[in-house]
Amino acid sequence: MAMNGKRRKKTFIKLKNSNLCLVLAHLFIIFAEKFCDMAKNLLNKYVWLVETIYKAKKISYEEINRRWEDNDMSEGKPLPLRTFHKWRIAIEEMFGLVIENEQGGQYRYYIENAEELKSGSMRSWLFNTLTVSNLMMESVSIKDKILFEEIPDGEQYLPVILDALKKNTVLELTYQSFWREESNTFPVEPYCLKAFKQRWYMVARSPYYDRIMIYALDRVQEIEAIDETFDYPEEFVAEEYFEDCFGIIADEEYDVETVKFRVSAGQANYIRSLMLHQSQKEIERNDEYSTFTVRLRPTFDFRQEILSMGSDIEVLSPKWFRDEVAEISKNMWNKYKKDK
Repeated sequence: MAMNGKRRKKTFIKLKNSNLCLVLAHLFIIFAEKFCDMAKNLLNKYVWLVETIYKAKKISYEEINRRWEDNDMSEGKPLPLRTFHKWRIAIEEMFGLVIENEQGGQYRYYIENAEELKSGSMRSWLFNTLTVSNLMMESVSIKDKILFEEIPDGEQYLPVILDALKKNTVLELTYQSFWREESNTFPVEPYCLKAFKQRWYMVARSPYYDRIMIYALDRVQEIEAIDETFDYPEEFVAEEYFEDCFGIIADEEYDVETVKFRVSAGQANYIRSLMLHQSQKEIERNDEYSTFTVRLRPTFDFRQEILSMGSDIEVLSPKWFRDEVAEISKNMWNKYKKDK
């Protein structure tokens, strides 16, 4: 009987400990959910503050506080000056955006490096993504009125690649090229990631070919880090590598040239609002058309972009590029004129 009592006692202790673990686990989940909600709410506040200052260009603390009280996130409560400064510091640490004060006059606040929000950098991309994400989360009630573009697979490989970029780890890639019938498995040394036209690409050195290659993540079948590291080349700078490129093709067989093109007045508005390249300049403008120049490598992807505008665009120079676009346009016309 004594033995049975001890067994029951041990069983009770085990059950008690088990229940305690379950309770603690449940409490941890609740705490984690609340912490995530708090972090999300705080992030939303950071985004709001940056947007408010950025749109105003220069704005006083009093005006910031007034707009804050008009916002639903404030719950009608003012923004204490101490909290405002805490947010400023957090925004600089998180996004690298420096909120400064005029130190005179109206003592207005402004974003010292506001150009970062337009530069196309990772910082800009991250902030814009968070801004849109926050807006979408606040608009769940009208989700059937918001349509998104379908994006090819590939994002699931980002964690592995990002970790490899941090540690300079070699990756083993199983890749199905558009130009080959079968997939191949091989090692690569990742240099950087680039997003272009709704697709992710990895720039990596191929030890087999001993040169830099570009891999579309939606063509990757498998990817994993192997127990091998490599020396990241100090001379490689991702932004400089693509500086003279339109998109993802960095073909050095094409020289960097100044391409001049004429665009119809209607299409020119789109070119102004979303530049083809950071080197773009508008050198002529009238009621009928505008003339632009860009300095880059006129590669296949740039040619495709030019052709996508149809008759709204005319390449003026260089001559070889104008002739190339004209020849393709002629071939297109030959296919359609048969219907006449």
